[in-house]
Amino acid sequence: MVLLVANFLGGQKTRKKTEGFLLFLFYTNAFKLEFFIANMDSFEKLVDKISEYSKLAREDILRRIEAKRAKLSGLVSKEGAAQIVAAELGINFDQERMKISEVVHGMKRVNVVGKIIQIFPVREFNKNGRQGKVVNLRIADSSSNAKVVLWDTNHIALVEGGVIKQEDVVEISNGSSREGEIHLSSFSDIKKSKEILNEVVSQTVVLSKKIVEVKPGQRIKTRAFIVQVFDPRYFEVCSKCGKRVLENECKEHGKVDSNKRALLNIVLDDGSETIRAVLFGEQINLLGFDNEEIFSLEKFFLKKNSILGEEKFFIGNVRNNSLYNTTEFNIEGVEDVDINILMNELEAKI
Repeated sequence: MVLLVANFLGGQKTRKKTEGFLLFLFYTNAFKLEFFIANMDSFEKLVDKISEYSKLAREDILRRIEAKRAKLSGLVSKEGAAQIVAAELGINFDQERMKISEVVHGMKRVNVVGKIIQIFPVREFNKNGRQGKVVNLRIADSSSNAKVVLWDTNHIALVEGGVIKQEDVVEISNGSSREGEIHLSSFSDIKKSKEILNEVVSQTVVLSKKIVEVKPGQRIKTRAFIVQVFDPRYFEVCSKCGKRVLENECKEHGKVDSNKRALLNIVLDDGSETIRAVLFGEQINLLGFDNEEIFSLEKFFLKKNSILGEEKFFIGNVRNNSLYNTTEFNIEGVEDVDINILMNELEAKI
């Protein structure tokens, strides 16, 4: 029926877009619950845990959470209200060891065991008059993987001294979860574990998410329509290090030859919510622009209307734009939507 309606509405290009849009609506509404269950966010996992520990129905837990939020005039997040409800029920997650996939945003006592699959270089920082070091690790278990951020000098010394290294299995206690990362302070602990983890999830975890569900720190893949395209912005970068330069002056290399780069902001809509997204350099080409169209505003203007309304899969990282305090989607990959594949998936679920 979708194909008949789409054919009735017009030509090939219109048919493709309309067909995708109709299928999108049907797919979203008919299987909203199934998609939701398959892609539970941190809040849903937390509700399930509270229900499991308290032996109360999930619906009862949700009612308590909403009542708590209403009592606090909505000043606390869903996750925060859930943590309060858990505490009132006498549930303490402080000493619970969990799988990496079970770690939820906002947890203050994260206890996990994982194999170190990557160690990033130690970085020094000087921010707001505070100097220090920070080092990032990526650990993995059989369920997922996550970035671990070490702030304490004693923990960083373990990395610098080779006490803990790549391929080691480590035990982490009292970490805190923020935007998909596990942060360790001086009150946290990291040490080598005697456990053996042979099979771990080492590849980058990409979550299939609706825009309304995304949170900063997540790497996601979402299917959405391009509903707004802004004019590109141009800037110069150092030909040696790729960092931005001002009047051909690089902070690291001095006077240099510069290369022109572009960034493009677009707005995506998947029917659940909209999100502002940004593409840099070669990622803009993935939308169908060639370099001449990117760097000529006249040619860009002629081209941009042709991509409005296009439906595609977008892959990238969700982050918080601290300047505007908004959630932003950094796009790293773009894939075409194959309507036939989507229809086959749809038919398989009927």
